[in-house]
Amino acid sequence: MSEFEAVTAVRRRPDSEIYDADLHPGWAIGGKPNGGYLLATLARAGCDVVGTVHPLAVSAHYLRAPSAGPAEVHTEVVRLGRRVCTSRATLWQAGKPCIDALITSGELHADEAVWDAEPAPAMPAPQDCVAAGTPRFDVELFGHVELLLDPVTAPFPEPSGDPRIRFWFRLRDGSPPDVLSLLLAPDTGPPTVFNLGVFGWSPTVELTVLLRGLPAPGWLLCESQARLLAGGWFDEQASVWDSTGRLVAQARQLALAAD
Repeated sequence: MSEFEAVTAVRRRPDSEIYDADLHPGWAIGGKPNGGYLLATLARAGCDVVGTVHPLAVSAHYLRAPSAGPAEVHTEVVRLGRRVCTSRATLWQAGKPCIDALITSGELHADEAVWDAEPAPAMPAPQDCVAAGTPRFDVELFGHVELLLDPVTAPFPEPSGDPRIRFWFRLRDGSPPDVLSLLLAPDTGPPTVFNLGVFGWSPTVELTVLLRGLPAPGWLLCESQARLLAGGWFDEQASVWDSTGRLVAQARQLALAAD
């Protein structure tokens, strides 16, 4: 079992649709569990309750930030189908709901695209990129995942002025990427608005990830960009390609910009 599998594990209670989870303090940013890590934990319970193999689309609303430690995942079967099932998973902690997610699930394959309008962008080799990090706050997550930024899009030492960030992603324990790690990868890069000089905590309010295929072993290439920063809010659209150049995940989120 990989480290990521272990920290996203859930345990179903007998004769119940409630799962127990232990949120790990190392998969956090500034002391708060990463949103993609939490999404993977919810998707694991959501697939299990309907007996499917892979999430196909996961959409979550982040109601409040949970802390590391014990948590409950309350699930609900919404629809059982032959190819596609739908479930709901809500993370509870200290008697309060923290994240509410809707999970559409089924089975993914490693099929080649019939048509693809979004080829992987040009990217320097990993050895020519720079390690992700921020002098602003601790990123415990980087002890477990490795991010290497395209120097052209890295927000440090100076913002580029273009709210776009490209990076390589992989798990530090050497495990190959799986479908659930595709929920984590697009939410691990620095906020794109760092390149507009807007630094600080940028909590996710809503995050949707579409899973498009089984990833091949090796580095994942991620690109995220903001389309609008207004009223203290910004969006991020992200794409993830595997080591063969196949588009394997797409994400979009709404986040709060730092004051």
